[in-house]
Order: sequence, then C-alpha cells, then structure tokens
Amino acid sequence: MIENIQTAIEEALSSAPERKFTETVEISFNLKDIDLKNPANRIQEEVRLPSGRGKPVKIAMFADGEMAAKARAAGIDVIDPTTIEDLGGNRQQARKLANRTDFFLAEIPHMGTVGRFLGVVLGPRGKMPRPVPPTLDPAMIATGLKDTTIVRSRDRMTFHSAVGSRGQSIDELTANAMAIWNRVTGKLERGIGNIRSCYVKTSMGPSVKIEVVE
Repeated sequence: MIENIQTAIEEALSSAPERKFTETVEISFNLKDIDLKNPANRIQEEVRLPSGRGKPVKIAMFADGEMAAKARAAGIDVIDPTTIEDLGGNRQQARKLANRTDFFLAEIPHMGTVGRFLGVVLGPRGKMPRPVPPTLDPAMIATGLKDTTIVRSRDRMTFHSAVGSRGQSIDELTANAMAIWNRVTGKLERGIGNIRSCYVKTSMGPSVKIEVVE
C-alpha cells in the first residue's frame, strides 16, 4: 500500500494549484460492510504523525491563576473560565473559536462548565477539552498534540483526517498517511476488507483515488 499511497500523494500535489497559504493534505476513507450505528464499530483515534503536521497547531486552554501562566508560557491561548457561559450564549462566536482551534485543554474544575455551555459546539467536532490535573504542566500535553491528528468517523461511512501540510516532503507525507492507514485498518473488523475507497487531496485541490489492494 505504501507505493500506492505515495503515488496518489504525488499526483494530488502536482494537480493542485499553488495557493498563497499552506494547504493541509488530507486522506479520506469510505467504508463498507460495517455498522457504524453501533458505537463499538466507530473509528475514534488520535494518531501521532511520525513526520509531524508540518505547520503550527492551535491549542487553547480554559484556565486561570498559576495554570493560566504556565499555559501562556507554553504558547497556549488562554480562555478565561469566567467567559465560558457568555461563549455558550453566543453560538456564532463559539463556533468560530472551535473552528480556529485544533485542540482544547481545561483545568479539571472547569470541565463541567465547558460541557454544560460549550459541549453542544465542541462535542460534535470532537474537540471537547482534555482535562489537565493540577500537578501536570500543560506544556507536556501541548508538545504531544503538535504531532497529533484526529481520525473520527462518528456514524458516517465517509470521513477524513489531516495527513500533514503541503510544505512537507513526499516521504514525510507518505509516512504520515501510512500511520493513519494502519491505525484505521487495524481497528476495522475486516481490516482493508472494510475499505470501499480511499482518496488523498490538498485542502482546495482535486481528490486522487488511492488504489486499495488486499
């Protein structure tokens, strides 16, 4: 599969016009013969990309006091917990925050408030915050997340995930795509037999089909 994935990535990059911003490279899966209405069959994975994501990751944390200071020192955006309720009451603002942020963290005491007021926005996007215990430096979590991508099917047969960015080399993108491919097929009951089709593309470029062979 590695050669087929690499060939598709090469074609996707060559067929996509150059943009004024760094595009994300994505891989999409279309499944078959699996019941995703059963939560046990759904794909919900965090994959550490061996070549990294190729561009900065936006991380925000609901924190105050000393923990907020630690988060800022680590380059994490800090959201004042006293604003959570107001954010929840402004759905448009909450959606903008969710869309521009890759990962959220939160001090444990604020998790319930976030769930109550922002869960309806963050939950469906798979962006509910990771709880940070008082003894843990949020910088440690942020370091790991910078190389992490989320693969999440929910109840849909077609889903996609970020492989990396256009500024990375073909070999780097191929290694990342293989990490995602192996994780997804490893979680499926019939492995590659549950893959109907698979595509790769840049954010705004055409989709290129990956030849799937068992």
